[in-house]
Amino acid sequence: MQDIYIPTLHTFENSNIFTGSYQGLRFKITPDVTMLPGDKEVDVPKSSMKAEYWHGPYCYEKSEIEEEKVFPLTPEGRAEMTAWLLEHV
Repeated sequence: MQDIYIPTLHTFENSNIFTGSYQGLRFKITPDVTMLPGDKEVDVPKSSMKAEYWHGPYCYEKSEIEEEKVFPLTPEGRAEMTAWLLEHV
């Protein structure tokens, strides 16, 4: 059995949105990235990722979102988000 795939934090630090699926679960992860003033570094304490999920065969725009939750843009936040998504498979 394949594990759920969640991209690395670098993907989200570059403001990339990710949609994925695992078994019957569909999900979308949208980063909210804040940059440090005058720098090219991410302000990690002020940045986050919003995860939304739904079940069914349809895309995000054609589905009813069942729940959403915001997680910190950190390794711990990514792990917590992965566990949260897996609870809803």
